[in-house]
Amino acid sequence: MQIGKFSCVFFVLFATAALAQTAIPRKLRGKLKTDFATPEGFYVINLKTEQAEITDEGGYFSIAAMVGDTLLFSAAQFKGIRVVLTSDDFGEKLFSVQMVPIMNQLNEVVIRRHNDINAVSLGIIPANQKSYTAAERKLKTATSLNPTASAGSMAGGSISIDPLFNLLSGRTAMLKKELIVEKKETYLAMLDEMFDIDHYINKFKIPLDYVKGFKYYAVDNDKFTKILDQKNITTTEFLLGELATKYKEIIAGENK
Repeated sequence: MQIGKFSCVFFVLFATAALAQTAIPRKLRGKLKTDFATPEGFYVINLKTEQAEITDEGGYFSIAAMVGDTLLFSAAQFKGIRVVLTSDDFGEKLFSVQMVPIMNQLNEVVIRRHNDINAVSLGIIPANQKSYTAAERKLKTATSLNPTASAGSMAGGSISIDPLFNLLSGRTAMLKKELIVEKKETYLAMLDEMFDIDHYINKFKIPLDYVKGFKYYAVDNDKFTKILDQKNITTTEFLLGELATKYKEIIAGENK
């Protein structure tokens, strides 16, 4: 009888210790692999804790996780991969995941080369000219010092005083604000292309009257806009979910 009780107590203690080991988050170190690209800047997201990490230039990452957690591996032009972690994944060997690119198959591709016809050859723009948006062009014009030849000046040339005038008059600050507004409008348009209004209401549980405000709230977040620039719908939606939770807390506080 004593032996039986001892065995039972030992089993309970052993099971408790084993359970405790699996319940404590540990650092999972791993590496992403690809056949066609350097796996730098890929996202590793723990869907349970909502923690996100980014791979370094070698594709390596480190993230807190435990047995049973689901990790999402995501990047632009690659299929999202979900992995449910087991105890074997926390061994001495490096945890590795092979990323699969998204291949768009076309029925037929016909290529006709017209290399001699372009905006430069047609005289529309000078060679090697950088393209700017309307707001960027205005800001560049207002802040650039443009040396011009002048035989009557002592130094053999003169410099436009427009940038100094614009700085003192506040026009430069105004143009910088215009550039910020233009970028936000671009981000808002990108969101409209990715998700319709029903997605915000049904998926993120944002009230209809607050959807527009939530979009502005999202594009004010620098971390989010960096993700949005990559046009990765999976990661964008994940971060929108995080922002939606915070935004609903703000709404609740305002309605008290």
